[in-house]
Amino acid sequence: MGEFLNLKSVAQAREILREFEPVDVETVNLQEADGRVCATDIRAREDMPSSARAAMDGYAVRAKDTFGASDAVPSFLRVRGSVPMGDVFPDSVGAGEAVGISTGGVVPLGADAVVMVEYTSEGEGDELEIHKGVAPGENVIRPAEDIRKEDVVIPAGRRLRPQDVGALAAFGIPQLTVYRRPRVAILSTGNEIVAPTETPRPGQVRDVNQYALAAQAKKDGACVLLGGVARDDAAEIAARCAGLLEQSDMLILSGGSSVGVRDLTASVLEGLGAEILFHGISVRPGKPTILSRVGKKPVLGMPGVPVSALVIYDMFVRPLTWRMGGERDREEWPARVKARMTRRVPSVAGREDYLRVRLISRNGETWAEPIMGGSAIISTMLKANGYVVIPSHAEGVAEGEDVEVLRFCG
Repeated sequence: MGEFLNLKSVAQAREILREFEPVDVETVNLQEADGRVCATDIRAREDMPSSARAAMDGYAVRAKDTFGASDAVPSFLRVRGSVPMGDVFPDSVGAGEAVGISTGGVVPLGADAVVMVEYTSEGEGDELEIHKGVAPGENVIRPAEDIRKEDVVIPAGRRLRPQDVGALAAFGIPQLTVYRRPRVAILSTGNEIVAPTETPRPGQVRDVNQYALAAQAKKDGACVLLGGVARDDAAEIAARCAGLLEQSDMLILSGGSSVGVRDLTASVLEGLGAEILFHGISVRPGKPTILSRVGKKPVLGMPGVPVSALVIYDMFVRPLTWRMGGERDREEWPARVKARMTRRVPSVAGREDYLRVRLISRNGETWAEPIMGGSAIISTMLKANGYVVIPSHAEGVAEGEDVEVLRFCG
């Protein structure tokens, strides 16, 4: 196996991950759009607003009729009525006139400003006192000030948020084209793995990775297919993989990626005709990770140790899941916090280390406290808030050193 444990750097591994293309697209209704990834640029169908509107409750006026107005010397205007909400004022505003208006109301013809209601008082009859002058355009939202017709309001590749769905509704777009949710299949392997419902015998452990990885993938927009547990048998693993690949866009195998007598993942993948893209990344934990391609589908061999599997998902598989789901130009790590290290932690130059840390506060400063323990210690993930990345060129981080903490997503 020519690629076996031919380590790739982090940069090389991520560049290879970018070779995979998004899944196909489908059309959904507006009420199903939240959380989906837009497949085409959405352009404004009209100016927003289409006409001048009031930005405040008050009175629509000709600004020049209010110049110099103050509490001591108010301007006096005649109220002509008000703008009906959902309609327009049937006439224009003339010299010395004012028309009542609510926020969002269409500014009548002839008016070019809105006096806030706080700076007015009613006189006798239809008389209105103005206690503060306004400039032309004041408290008025001009036509197309928000969005112009044909502006791209939602770019392709964005995961839609509630405010995006609201914009679609505002422009009268009841349906849109989105990327289909990528289907991710997960298969655990190993004679020692049993279901969470079983009581492990000596030497056995419950299946952690299948459920933890499934939760991660669902959070990142994927539809997840649980493949169960395959024994350490090449024929069984191959048959399971073939069946799952028919039903999915990506396959994750947990276990069997490291060097060992019973580690079958790489050989099984080659038997399925997979192209091994790399077997090993210069990182800790998760060094023996495998990435292969069957047709156009990525197949990953993930470490069987839970912490390693979760770290590798966070650092490499999540961006791949986003990419296959159509998201573009998204930061690989959206939540970052500046902190200082509470203690020195050594590292080995030549590999990138992902140090689990807990954020704590000391005298108003944010500190990163290392959670020590090997990749088999699940509690290191339970106690941690995120990671500090120790670069491959460094020999560790020093006590008091400024660091950036990559906070767990979700």
